[in-house]
Amino acid sequence: MPIDILMPALSPTMTEGRLAKWHKSPGDKITSGDVIAEIETDKATMEYEAVDEGVLGDLLVAEGTEGVLVNTPIAILLIDGEAAGAPRKVSPAAPALAPVQPAPIVAVAAAQPMAAPSGTRLFASPLARRLAKERGVDLTQIAGTGPHGRVIARDVPANGAGQARPTIATASARPAPAPVPVIPGAGDRTIPHDGMRRTVARRLTESVQTIPHFNLTIDVEIDKLLDLRRQVNAADESYKVSVNDFVLRACALALQKVPEVNASWTDAALIQHAQSDVAMAVAIEGGLITPIIFGAQNKSVVQIAREAKDLAERARARKLKPEEYQGGTFAVSNLGMFGVRTFNSIINPPHAAILSVGVGEQRPIARDGQLAVATIMSVTLAIDHRVLGGAEGARWLQAFKQLIETPIRLVV
Repeated sequence: MPIDILMPALSPTMTEGRLAKWHKSPGDKITSGDVIAEIETDKATMEYEAVDEGVLGDLLVAEGTEGVLVNTPIAILLIDGEAAGAPRKVSPAAPALAPVQPAPIVAVAAAQPMAAPSGTRLFASPLARRLAKERGVDLTQIAGTGPHGRVIARDVPANGAGQARPTIATASARPAPAPVPVIPGAGDRTIPHDGMRRTVARRLTESVQTIPHFNLTIDVEIDKLLDLRRQVNAADESYKVSVNDFVLRACALALQKVPEVNASWTDAALIQHAQSDVAMAVAIEGGLITPIIFGAQNKSVVQIAREAKDLAERARARKLKPEEYQGGTFAVSNLGMFGVRTFNSIINPPHAAILSVGVGEQRPIARDGQLAVATIMSVTLAIDHRVLGGAEGARWLQAFKQLIETPIRLVV
């Protein structure tokens, strides 16, 4: 019996993707492990390997198709000389990557029905059911936005509050507000949104709508750090350590000194993380990505420098694996190379804070009652007020400042 090949879930949060490229054509022989297609998520392009063996039949989704829902049939695999058009069964899609908290996600072809109190049948995806169970959400109160009203992962609210299923009368009585029209002028260029831009917009909007941000700014002297950086780089020409590498290391150690900042908010409890998994913001075409230095508190500045360079290069080429940029416990965004002195970043959930790093520049200061000049760098800590108060944030900034201004602590 022919098998449906399904759109895979390449990460725990993926609900749709772009079929970027087919590597096989109808009539090609397929063996288990063959790369048959490239799937583009919001952050990366991943290879899709075949699970079953046979001959590739019809391609149901064309190259370049956007917004292909997870578990949607994308091609047909013919088994044992079968012909196209025969009754088909479903091939399991590639399994989704495991999230930070152990909870295996298995992609299946069709949602299992759930009985609603009224006796009607409610359809929900496996991921939506798991998220609803974890978050204490009643799926019968959720308005599904998937095919035929199916409840999918993005429909399950993070705060545990369900969204009542609308009736036709309610939906028609309360139409969604029309967006403010934008009328292109002569010479304007229209740039269609890609998956990454849409995802960044959605996540940042959710962050500012759900997280109570507040910001703390402090100045640090970096003359000693710049001297140490020159010595480290002169000692071995096989690597180059940047100021940002020292910053990443200092953040990791400060998170260990003030563990309250190394935390995440959940509806049930605060989770205080043992590891300093520090994400670094990398600007790429069409958006932003935050690859992670895992366990940075246990890595030297040189190790961090090498890992950060590799992650940044693969991020710009969109070759990161989902597990390399999803999660983390803290983030750093550095615009100092553009001459920006101070700025306020938006927190990237599930983090409780993000550090914005400005340019290091010479400024006049008072030292022992005398006017002097020092290289000063301003940093701003954006904090989730549900997790932290001003005192904890200030203590973390003091720990960071001491490490930066006594940089020998970062290399011993």
